[in-house]
Amino acid sequence: MSDANKPDRLWMAILAGYCIYAALFILRTSFVLDGERYFSLFDDAMISMTYARNLAHGQGLVWNPGGERVEGITNLAWTLYMALLHLIPLAKSKISLLVQATSAVLLLVSLVFVKRIAQAISEGSRFVWVGAVVLSAFYMPTNNWSLQGMEVGLLILLVGLAVDRTIRAIQSGRFSLVPYAILALAMLVRLDMAVPFAVVLVFMAATDRENRKKHITFGLAFFGVAVASQTIFRVLYYGDLLPNTYYQKLTGYPFLWRITRGLYVTFVFIWRMNWIFFLVPVSLLFMRRSRPERLLACVVGGQLAYSIFVGGDAWENWGGANRYVCIAMPCFFILFCRGLDTIGERIKTYLTKCRPGLAAEIGARYIRRAAVALVLVSLASFNAIYGPAALTQLLLLKRPVHADDNERMAARGLAIAKITGQRARVAVVWDGAIPYFSERYAISILGKNDRKIAREPMKTFSGPKKLVAFYPGHLKWDYPYSIGQLKPDVVAQLWQNPETAASYLNTDYLQVRVGGFGMHLKSGSPNIRWDRVSTLSPNG
Repeated sequence: MSDANKPDRLWMAILAGYCIYAALFILRTSFVLDGERYFSLFDDAMISMTYARNLAHGQGLVWNPGGERVEGITNLAWTLYMALLHLIPLAKSKISLLVQATSAVLLLVSLVFVKRIAQAISEGSRFVWVGAVVLSAFYMPTNNWSLQGMEVGLLILLVGLAVDRTIRAIQSGRFSLVPYAILALAMLVRLDMAVPFAVVLVFMAATDRENRKKHITFGLAFFGVAVASQTIFRVLYYGDLLPNTYYQKLTGYPFLWRITRGLYVTFVFIWRMNWIFFLVPVSLLFMRRSRPERLLACVVGGQLAYSIFVGGDAWENWGGANRYVCIAMPCFFILFCRGLDTIGERIKTYLTKCRPGLAAEIGARYIRRAAVALVLVSLASFNAIYGPAALTQLLLLKRPVHADDNERMAARGLAIAKITGQRARVAVVWDGAIPYFSERYAISILGKNDRKIAREPMKTFSGPKKLVAFYPGHLKWDYPYSIGQLKPDVVAQLWQNPETAASYLNTDYLQVRVGGFGMHLKSGSPNIRWDRVSTLSPNG
């Protein structure tokens, strides 16, 4: 078989390998409860699933059927897609599988654009595109976020498609409005995709002088439509200019302390992934100054800057790229492999000039082998997100991050459903799986789906800890309101400072264990099936 066919066979092998990996990954996130196999998503994705189910059942795009309209989601288009899936007659134990399978397909297709972009900026280098595709396909944070139901996989695909079309416009010298249309669609998935939109718009307006007016005119038009359409819908439907999560996560906390935390988690991310490897793409900008490579660097830099601005994510303890940075990681991997390739070419050129003949030929051969070895080492280094032990999760020897929590929350929700009537109200910290699987009216202790709490000040800290203690979405709670005033039938979970809830719990509630989970049940509530409650232990 000719050499021309070898890259295609390798490409098909990578795609097939990823399909198998994604299927095994999804299987490892599933679990069996009461003899039935369940599929569940990361808890934030299960919040979207609750909104989606209610919409599909004709109860509106809300967290609680019949409850207040509060926009506790930030992924409108992804939630609407989930609603379509809920029209399929499947048990609630299986619908999440459809979301996971969708994300797997999206990530698979995104690899096509990783390959195309890598080939476009490297004159078709096989080393660059193979390395970039492998690193992108088997990067654990990407798979964790996407295959556990978040919209990250869709956004990676849309950004990859937009970048690909932008690079092709650069290379052809023609104006294209396609990238702006794609990124406007991405903004309907998540409004903060305004960041890569702005990066592409500013970059092209600054570097494409001949078409600058078109970039500004059409770019701002698409941007304005994406923002205006969502804002009008939000004002008319929810009565707010911004999502409830904006108020919950970004208001009521000192800006400087939020930024210092963002800088800190970014430093930790770069350090853990190996800062020397991080310098490879940076060095590329000094060795080569092509527009496509600078565009990729700007996309990565934009997402890092945004992550710093919002103070990082709530799940930085996972390690690796957070949800914001993850979207740009394929661009980083392309630059990384292009950087290795360029460094290798520079060394080979030096050897050819200084040591011509056989020595140069042998040197070139070993340089390529060293580059391949570095890609394999970097694959391990990039995935050692919290240390070498993380590689057992990459290899699926251990369950993926958060899968055990998903199982516990689903089990807790099912246990609540067994001991309560349909009219019971349940106070939760995790707003996703418990309300979804219990199918009970929920009270959001941390305010993600509660307008009042979302607008309260955040809890702050004193001393040096305040510089890194910002915890997005987890620093607002109000027990006198959530428990004392709203009086839920079940307090499924408590957050920090539970002693501030003690006066209500000790007076009006019984502490129990149901299905192995500790909860508090409101004394005498007619919405609790007391005959199904066991192991009552008043006063703790």
